[in-house]
Amino acid sequence: MEFGRRGILRPLAALLFPPGPEGGSGPHGVLPTLLVALTFVSGVVDAVSYLGLDHTFVANMTGNVAFLGFALAGDRQLSAAASLLALGAFLAGATAAGRLRRGREPARMFAPLVAAQAVLVAGALALSAGGAGALPVVGLLALGMGLQNAVVRRLGVPDLTTTVVTRTLTGLASDPWDRAAVRRVVSVAVLFCGALAGGLLTIHHGSRWALALAVALLLGIALAGALRVAGHPTA
Repeated sequence: MEFGRRGILRPLAALLFPPGPEGGSGPHGVLPTLLVALTFVSGVVDAVSYLGLDHTFVANMTGNVAFLGFALAGDRQLSAAASLLALGAFLAGATAAGRLRRGREPARMFAPLVAAQAVLVAGALALSAGGAGALPVVGLLALGMGLQNAVVRRLGVPDLTTTVVTRTLTGLASDPWDRAAVRRVVSVAVLFCGALAGGLLTIHHGSRWALALAVALLLGIALAGALRVAGHPTA
């Protein structure tokens, strides 16, 4: 019961960043657990965008740059317009987040920006349910991922970027096995699980269910982040 009163976020975060000898919380509190959850959301959202929206990524901009090149080279399965829109919207979201956080503590901006991302994904869900084309949905999702990446970058929690795994895999293969390796394995595995869940929902039930899952998770992450900032005992 004591575990239940304290909540589950802090014990899970302690597995990734153990507390010091004096006990208490790890160096990043419960943020690692929330970032792991955001990593799952990234996999879900990219599954929706790639499988259901003109083979475009909204979280993985490295892939979009390559897809843009392929599309311009003549690959008719890819959309140069969708890739360009995703890149532009992502940059717009990151720029907006950067301006909003100026003069503010990054941890205090985490919950509001994740909540804003949830609103954008909910808008994408509404557009999808209303039969809108791919481009407006891509734009909203990429805008939200720009917000997410900007705040995560500013927080600077090691090995938990929530979207990029190339450097994570490189570190996992080249560095000695330690606590950082555990975080890297978790990050890659959770992104895979998010992509798998999003793919299964999109392929078998439609992208609306996958987007609904992403909205629910983002709202939960935003709430947990707000409780963390407020010092709520169940955070």
